[in-house]
Amino acid sequence: MSHTVEMRRPPLGVRLLHALRKEPDWLTMPAEALDAFRDAENRRRASSLARLITGFPDRRARIDWQQLTLPDRVLPVRVYRSSSERDDPAGLPLVLHVHGGGFVGTAVQSDWVNSHLACRLPAVVVSVEHRLVAPGVSLAAAVDDGWDVLNHVVRHAARWRIDPTRVAVFGESAGSVVAALAAIRARESDLMVRAQVLVNPCVDLTSTAFDYASMDEHASSPILTVPQLELFRRLAAPEGTDPRAVSPLFAGDLSGLAPALVVVPTHDPLADHGRTYARRLREAGTPAQLTEHPGATHAFLSMPGVVPQARSARTEIVAFLRDRLAG
Repeated sequence: MSHTVEMRRPPLGVRLLHALRKEPDWLTMPAEALDAFRDAENRRRASSLARLITGFPDRRARIDWQQLTLPDRVLPVRVYRSSSERDDPAGLPLVLHVHGGGFVGTAVQSDWVNSHLACRLPAVVVSVEHRLVAPGVSLAAAVDDGWDVLNHVVRHAARWRIDPTRVAVFGESAGSVVAALAAIRARESDLMVRAQVLVNPCVDLTSTAFDYASMDEHASSPILTVPQLELFRRLAAPEGTDPRAVSPLFAGDLSGLAPALVVVPTHDPLADHGRTYARRLREAGTPAQLTEHPGATHAFLSMPGVVPQARSARTEIVAFLRDRLAG
């Protein structure tokens, strides 16, 4: 079933932001320039001023960084809990979140939605500050980061005060690759995932990644352009690697997965990625609910200050997860 909210053009705030910012020449940017851009952009997204765009966290939430020690690396995670959380012998549900951005991005940009999920479900939300793609760092690194954090938290459920039988994965944009592949891996393991939420997902990094009508229709959208996607694809699946390994759309078997909510902003070159993946999941027998938000842009869930549709999407996500994670 598809639910739409009538609005055809990108919101005025998004159009103004786009007009004020100069688009880099993504495909000729040297590695040093990309590093500098990433550092500056992530500082901006984590700043107090950025809250006017990324949204203010739920005041009832406790948010803190933790260092998670894995066998071969230490990884930061951002943890969200309700300040009124009560001790529950069974533990709270766990929502593993993976932010978007690909070659940029930080968990802080998703404080708004994650803090509200933590308080409204309620749940423990763990957002992975995964490795970003870069020359020499493919998307497989982020996929491993997401999966390893999920396994670690579930294995230490008592320490995290979560219920290991009530787990969901939630990814945005490039983070949806990590979430979708975690749902697929979970099916092959003894880890129970009850739900997956994929927001403006990028699910095809093969040579067919741009063979979708939405890519032509929204090639120069205000938030995400085709040249940006081409840079991301080159870094995510560099020459000599199999892009299908990081393309959930090309997973051999999509049956028996956790029910999915696929959230698609229509003013997005990736819109048809989400539509196609929802259809493929349903064809394989996995329940998949598709919701569309006309006029919303890519990454809209991280921009509630300028994209009003973010609130209706948040409501959908809360309702979906509350139903799937019920005790």
